Amino acid sequence: MLNSDKEVIITNLHTPQAIWGRELRHYRKAAGLTQGQLAERIHFSESLISGVETGQLPASPEFAEICDQALATGNALSRLLDWRKGQVFPSWFGRWRDKEQEATALRAYEPLVFPGLLQTEEYARVLLGENEAAVEARLDRQAILTREDPRPPTLRCVVDEAVLHRPIGGAKVMKEQLEHIISAISPRLSFQVLPHGMHSGLMGGFAIATLSGGSDVLYAETAVRGITTSDPEDVTIAVERFEAIRGEALPMSMSIDLIQKAVSEKWT
Repeated sequence: MLNSDKEVIITNLHTPQAIWGRELRHYRKAAGLTQGQLAERIHFSESLISGVETGQLPASPEFAEICDQALATGNALSRLLDWRKGQVFPSWFGRWRDKEQEATALRAYEPLVFPGLLQTEEYARVLLGENEAAVEARLDRQAILTREDPRPPTLRCVVDEAVLHRPIGGAKVMKEQLEHIISAISPRLSFQVLPHGMHSGLMGGFAIATLSGGSDVLYAETAVRGITTSDPEDVTIAVERFEAIRGEALPMSMSIDLIQKAVSEKWT
């Protein structure tokens, strides 16, 4: 289980969220206030202010408004939050997407649906509730698998067998999705199925990105959001669990046979 008190990965300094945080710091310092003094004025915690200023935590409209009042910014901070209106990914997912883009290797386990990097347009559209901007953003993520420079990451995927049979969008959508998985398999992309029953993947889905320097970053799904962390203990546990899951999964040839069987017997 992830330790939520442990430090998460350093935020990209050029994301809109991080830039907004630096603007808050600018106005706070211009007012001659420490983080603690601002916390006393606005009745938000000092740790929240610190997290927002470093770009690790998002600012809410209410937080921006009360900071505008306390720092006499002329509502500048509230106006600067307009960037969120065009945001497709939740702020917590944006941190993972940045690492996904940088990765030289990716490992993913999904117990409920096919991984986002391998979803067809129609499958993604059903999952995302017909949100076309979100669908386009998901498909854009998949470009890392076919890019030329830098070299595409290797991708090792494992899914629970139930994913092959869960009716997302009906027979046509599922048939297309399963056939897409088979066609995507290559020396750089493997796909395995974990058979029904007790196994090491019952704790939930997660992904691991290996960066160019060899370090690993973990993305773990929860009921309300995903968590991105590079904490060594959490990453080590996740790597060990992925290897256990992959060891329990069917070999790739048998996995392909099972996918083809699902196509012919259930989705055709």
